[in-house]
Amino acid sequence: MSLQNFNTKPVTLPIKKIVKETETIWTFVFEREAGRRSAAGDGVAAEWELAQSKPGQFVMLWIPGVDEKPFSIAYDGEVSGSGGGGRVPRRSELWLTIAKVGPATEALFKLKTGDLVGIRGPFGNSYTWSKGEHLALLAGGYGAAPLYGVARAAAKQGCKVEFIVGARNAGLLLYEKRVAELGPNVKYHAATDDGSKGHKGYNTEVLEEILASDGGGVGAASRGGKLRGGAMVQSARGGGGKIDRIFACGPEMMMKKAAEIARAKGLPSQLALERYMKCGFGVCGQCCMDDSGVCVCRDGTIFDGEVALGFSEFGKYHRDSVGRKVEW
Repeated sequence: MSLQNFNTKPVTLPIKKIVKETETIWTFVFEREAGRRSAAGDGVAAEWELAQSKPGQFVMLWIPGVDEKPFSIAYDGEVSGSGGGGRVPRRSELWLTIAKVGPATEALFKLKTGDLVGIRGPFGNSYTWSKGEHLALLAGGYGAAPLYGVARAAAKQGCKVEFIVGARNAGLLLYEKRVAELGPNVKYHAATDDGSKGHKGYNTEVLEEILASDGGGVGAASRGGKLRGGAMVQSARGGGGKIDRIFACGPEMMMKKAAEIARAKGLPSQLALERYMKCGFGVCGQCCMDDSGVCVCRDGTIFDGEVALGFSEFGKYHRDSVGRKVEW
């Protein structure tokens, strides 16, 4: 992220649409047009009201009169049919999939279509891969949302994608339908704690089975599968080819396990770290990792798995809003 010409003032946008994924996880959709005046009041017409993001980046969302919080971007792309013939302004949608977990998000969930919020960003770095690679995306809970952006972009570049999602139960699995719409090269693999859908157990166990077979095959969430203890798991043997790299987003202990699996297999991995943030671009120091000076918002939030494993606090604890240690 370059700060040379970066405007950190929020852009005011109305909520275009709200999609209720579950009772406590909603997707908020915003729309912006090319060439509209910037929120800085300087009369400069930017290419977009907000810069286009890359998969893995985040924004700071301001709920007026309440608080401002960081949220990963699930999707950021041009609306189909906009800009035709040069007569219709190009429009771009921004999706934020958000869980209701505290006072700020409780206030956000009370808003309705048309209500205004402020958005700053995008901030941070992004996931990186090469065209035609075979990717394993490991998502825990609402970590599926930012990895959807990866899957969508990677599929357009000829990549094969194993999209592995873990949740407590089937009702909390996210983005299954959207992932299915990405085409035959993107496979959705479900893992639930209670076995209500897909593999009964951890999504990291599904990842290990896929790696053991050097391929992805067809996910149990889409058809068939083996039986293990009465629960379906994906058939990991389908000639999908060797996995080239592993991406993870979700609970820290899950990501730590993913990085350790990648290390054991000699594979590169990238993890989306989460720490308490206030500014979003490395000024306040709130999200610095102990003993390193690394700011998660500025130097991440996407880190190489080996780098993450080297942080003294990774997988052990994090710090709250006043700097107190909170163990995982």
